[in-house]
Amino acid sequence: MKQSHLFTKTQKENPAGEISINAQYLIRAGFVDKLSSGIYTFLPLGLRVVKKIQDIVRNEMDALGAQEILMPSLHPKENWETTGRWDVEEMYKIDGEPYGLGWTHEEIVTPLLKKFILSGKDLPKAVYQIQTKFRNEPRAKSGLLRGREFVMKDLYSFHENQDDLDDYYEQVKEAYFKVYNSLGLGEITYLTLASGGTFSKYSHEFQTITNAGEDIIYICPKCKLATNKEVFDGKCPQCGSTNLEEKKAIEVGNIFKLGTKYTAPFAFNGQNGSPLVMGCYGIGITRLLGTVVETMNDTKGMIWPQSIAPFAIHLIQIDGGDESVAPKGEELYDILQKEGFEVLYDNRGEKTVGEKLNDADLIGIPLRIIISKKTLAEDSVELKERKEEKSSLVKIKELVNQLKENAK
Repeated sequence: MKQSHLFTKTQKENPAGEISINAQYLIRAGFVDKLSSGIYTFLPLGLRVVKKIQDIVRNEMDALGAQEILMPSLHPKENWETTGRWDVEEMYKIDGEPYGLGWTHEEIVTPLLKKFILSGKDLPKAVYQIQTKFRNEPRAKSGLLRGREFVMKDLYSFHENQDDLDDYYEQVKEAYFKVYNSLGLGEITYLTLASGGTFSKYSHEFQTITNAGEDIIYICPKCKLATNKEVFDGKCPQCGSTNLEEKKAIEVGNIFKLGTKYTAPFAFNGQNGSPLVMGCYGIGITRLLGTVVETMNDTKGMIWPQSIAPFAIHLIQIDGGDESVAPKGEELYDILQKEGFEVLYDNRGEKTVGEKLNDADLIGIPLRIIISKKTLAEDSVELKERKEEKSSLVKIKELVNQLKENAK
């Protein structure tokens, strides 16, 4: 993409009223636009990141043997009355109509799978979707971390017995950590015991350590298990250690063993006549995006991990009034694209050198390449990683090979 064609613009100042880093930087850099509290438009750069996170999550769900579907956002009242949850505060209701907007999908997926699972031979089965959710959130704040409309992956599994559910549950745990590792969050994300509600004593959350978090967790350095403050009773439930670390964290995923809570009301029974047991597993896609920004930034802007950066390379043309530079920049842009690199090319003629470099730091693409009259005098370009202070000159003829080597 050529930056001169990008319809969005960067902003020098933080948007009024925004306190969280993710909201400040994402809006300033032109990744998102705030329509209302907790409601955002994803602009071209932001949407590219969302799609990459989705692809990482999708690959891990597919590897679990789950099948992707897409369920409606508009839900009939009767499904929710079946489970007694029509009057929950989280759901937006449509005035005068027996419909609500989906904030979760247990009431939809359970009767759906009942239509197709006709015998024990059809079990176990797992389906997932990546879909926009709507939640009547009274405290929408912190940018993408707490919204009224957001993108979420939810996975649902159905099993003949508890042992089978337990086994699949452990597989999902592993898959989730593969997701967080791919995003560069693995070392600061902890499996966390949380309230099981009416389902069980505990459920599990995945909590990423950051001062921007709203949750307080207690981490056991010995066994690496964390406990949410809401269920904390003074010591590690797994090893009994009392030497725990208190940290602020963002919840980036949760998993529940639902048992028969939803299969029983819909009479979704197995071969033995008893309701099937069920699990649900959520990951907030857009919340993950906000979490990455909160944990990977500096005073200049965002620092995207290579795996989900909107582009791999930010190519910046600095001509200094020399008309010979632009053709060389276009030529390099074409070469990099043909070699398979994703490139954002800053070919804007109206911007100063300082404005271009400030925009590059704010946008946070992992690798910056500057082509200028000065570098061309040495048949080179200036190469700099966003997370590093120092840059280096690289011969243009050697550039592609070095980039491929760095990408390994």
